[in-house]
Amino acid sequence: MTLDEQLFESLAGNFLARVTAAVEDASDDIDVDLQGGVLTIELEDGRTFVLNKHAPMRQMWLSSPLSGASHYNYDDASRLWVSTRDTRELASTLIDDFAQAGFQVTLASSEAQ
Repeated sequence: MTLDEQLFESLAGNFLARVTAAVEDASDDIDVDLQGGVLTIELEDGRTFVLNKHAPMRQMWLSSPLSGASHYNYDDASRLWVSTRDTRELASTLIDDFAQAGFQVTLASSEAQ
């Protein structure tokens, strides 16, 4: 499915807001900044995650100090952001990376529409 701009902005914005809230709930020692569709999460040790919506490609892009860089397309059938390289799902990737970084987040995978 090709997302139109309005649907993409809604889905991506909602996902970024959910991740922001989940990380803020997980720890007071993590710097979380969401501005202009870019979510920056800086850990106490300086490692930084960047998750952003990339409107021209209608994708979510993740830069992780643990799993590296990856891009995700929205899959309408599963209502999930799925990696362009494999079947890995964005919420699961974030949960796993954050756990490796030493904190737990609660983040439902499926998008509510």
